[in-house]
Amino acid sequence: MSRFVRNYLVLGVSIMVAGLALAAGTAQAANYPPQQESGSIGLEGKISTEPPKQGATITTPNNGAVFTTLPITINGLCPQGLLVKVFSNNVFIGSANCTNGNYSIQTDLFNGVNQLVARVYDSLDQSGPDSNTVAVTFNSPQFQGDVEQLFLTSIYARRGAPPSSEILWPIILTGGIGPYAISVDWGDNSTPDLQSQSFAGTFNIKHTYKNSGIYKVVIKVTDSKGNVALLQVSAIATGAVSKVDSSKEGSATVVKTIVIWWPLILMVPLIVAAYWLGRRSELYSLRKTLENSRK
Repeated sequence: MSRFVRNYLVLGVSIMVAGLALAAGTAQAANYPPQQESGSIGLEGKISTEPPKQGATITTPNNGAVFTTLPITINGLCPQGLLVKVFSNNVFIGSANCTNGNYSIQTDLFNGVNQLVARVYDSLDQSGPDSNTVAVTFNSPQFQGDVEQLFLTSIYARRGAPPSSEILWPIILTGGIGPYAISVDWGDNSTPDLQSQSFAGTFNIKHTYKNSGIYKVVIKVTDSKGNVALLQVSAIATGAVSKVDSSKEGSATVVKTIVIWWPLILMVPLIVAAYWLGRRSELYSLRKTLENSRK
């Protein structure tokens, strides 16, 4: 085969390989949106609205009341459909959804004076005005000296998830003497969850609701001395599709590999032509060799 034909063939093969590599590289470098399973993502929109203008009120207990046992019940009036959070000395101590213009929350108190305030929140977590302030006192002989009062709170007054999806809820436990026994009533007639905690600190509770609805969740903790702390919160099984956290999954890059055959198809005529020219050149060289040998 002549040098020209060999170079031509090599050039054709090189172009084919380069074309395939370029096509594959371009396909892999493409940034495709993440692929989600059918039914796992939906569109969610929020319309800006003004915060609630009407707040809740505390009707019971009365201002100046004194308690020696816990829990107590806080009742009041509220705008329909809003979440009511109750705070004692600016610490969250319980929540409930406003139903028929009323709310009722079982809660603990701090040892000593408690300044109780109720505050309403809408679905965008915008707060309304504070309620009237009610000052009550809790006198407990159980927590004296170096033993801190057993107490429960959470950074979440309300958590939600679609039915059949798990709700994970961090709860903060302080005081008392471990180990601790924990009971969680999820408000859906299921058997209360039981777990234990060796030391004070944050622990997680979790549950999966079968049906949509708003549920009263009551968490109770008993320490090794028999002291009990209680926290009431509100859970929602929305029935809506869950959203994707755009800061994580939405920014992911999914790489797809696509095999593109058109460069190979374009190279086929060049390969055939190179083979034909090489074969013709080989016959020509053989003929010239035979003619020279005869001479």
